[in-house]
Amino acid sequence: MTDKKVALVTGAGRGIGRAVALELARRGCAVAVNYSRSEGPAMEAAEQIAAMGGEAFAVKANVADGAEVKEMFKAVTEKLGAVNILVCNAGITKDNLLMRMKESEWDEVIETDLSSLFYCAKEAVRPMLKGRWGRIIAISSVNALRGGAGQCNYAAAKAGMIGFVKSLAREIAAKGITVNAIAPGFIETDMTAVLSEELKAKFIESIPAGRAGSPQDVADLAAFLASDQASYLQGQVIAVDGGITM
Repeated sequence: MTDKKVALVTGAGRGIGRAVALELARRGCAVAVNYSRSEGPAMEAAEQIAAMGGEAFAVKANVADGAEVKEMFKAVTEKLGAVNILVCNAGITKDNLLMRMKESEWDEVIETDLSSLFYCAKEAVRPMLKGRWGRIIAISSVNALRGGAGQCNYAAAKAGMIGFVKSLAREIAAKGITVNAIAPGFIETDMTAVLSEELKAKFIESIPAGRAGSPQDVADLAAFLASDQASYLQGQVIAVDGGITM
């Protein structure tokens, strides 16, 4: 493995992404905190890491834009070094029934939730191959709240993500690089905070663990997948959902 671990976490200004960035920093990684619109929270996350004695900076990029992703990786490499841990967490919400769904709604979700993984992984793989070590972790934005009526774009993005992860894992598994995915369940984030207490209670009743998950639950798994201890985990999609998909 390379001497220095440099992690890039997309969509890291809030929620799960922020928790992942902080946890990786606690475990000694230099962290690039990516954001698109949440500049304030991303800067706060980077400052929090610095206050912990870590190394971090916030980097703006729309990961649905391949050109911006290239510039982001260039900036991260110049600031921290080559990325050897990539966590793709960015995702957006555009629910609608198929007959009412605009092409723009379909395109935005596919580009942000799926194409961003392609753009980022493509930039990350080359230095990982050179260093003979790397970790690519995709965090699905399709959780227990989605995937039903009115959310076919998310279902397509999730299916594509799973296929991409397994295909890329097979392609580079012998090179010291692992590629895995995390599928969160009902996680307490800004997205779920807008739900009514009645709806939250209904979801929690269906969870065998009897509670909602926290961003830290996902962050702990992401940090493990990024470690040397997870070197034999390859092409897996791991649910962090309290048992709801059993």
